[in-house]
Amino acid sequence: MNYLLDHRRQERDLFSLAQLIINLWSFVLKTEWDYTALADAYLQRPDYAENAIDDLLNLAGVKAGDLVCDVGAGVAHLTLPLAARNLQVVAVEPNDAMRANGIKRTEALGNVSWHEGTGEHTGQPDHTYALVTFGSSFNVTDRPAALKETQRILKSHGWFACMWNHRDLDDPIQSRIESIIREHVDGYGYGTRREDQTDVINASDLFGPVHRIEGKVLHQQSIEDCIEAWRSHATLQRQAGDRFAEVIEAIAAYLRGLGVDSIQIPYVTNLWAARLKD
Repeated sequence: MNYLLDHRRQERDLFSLAQLIINLWSFVLKTEWDYTALADAYLQRPDYAENAIDDLLNLAGVKAGDLVCDVGAGVAHLTLPLAARNLQVVAVEPNDAMRANGIKRTEALGNVSWHEGTGEHTGQPDHTYALVTFGSSFNVTDRPAALKETQRILKSHGWFACMWNHRDLDDPIQSRIESIIREHVDGYGYGTRREDQTDVINASDLFGPVHRIEGKVLHQQSIEDCIEAWRSHATLQRQAGDRFAEVIEAIAAYLRGLGVDSIQIPYVTNLWAARLKD
């Protein structure tokens, strides 16, 4: 009897330790990728391509009234179009300032609720959602852990999707901005946000074949709003470090020097989706 009690106590201790490690890892990621100073600037980011979202929902067979969890929802750039398609959206966002902006933008919508959580620890119930999305957030997670968490909260045959808007660097204005960045930041790179996500999804062995979806977005933006949007570029901020303000001012000087009030910025919404295995 004492052996059984000791064994059960050890199991509880191990479970508590594992849960502590998960919570600590989530806290580290939450603080390492702190978007507080960027939250207002994120409002200037472009929306995702409408046809890409429609193609995803058609592929996944998601229909009006279905439950969707939008992880790393930020200021609601993906939450809003999902809600507009009459889905019941639970938006999960770890950053208080980002979440506050998202709540404000969706406060009139009865089919959106907000919760604090991370991609690795959403705080959502088991086997609940028809679709779990990561809009420009999958790259700031421990991706294998986020996929395991997605498996936990998805219903049987539910779908995972991650997506980003990538600027078309063949555009002359965007090409020049890239040159400015690289003149100021040696070895600048975009990390996993511009990588093909197929391998990491397949490596989890949790999902079926990965589907690729693309859509184009032409984002009309005033010069000043464009400059403000650059202030929300977390990847540039991290790599530029103390030179971030200097890089932004160089981009601002170039854009203001164009002598126009606004520009059109071409983006491509790149999306990866896969269905949970049986």
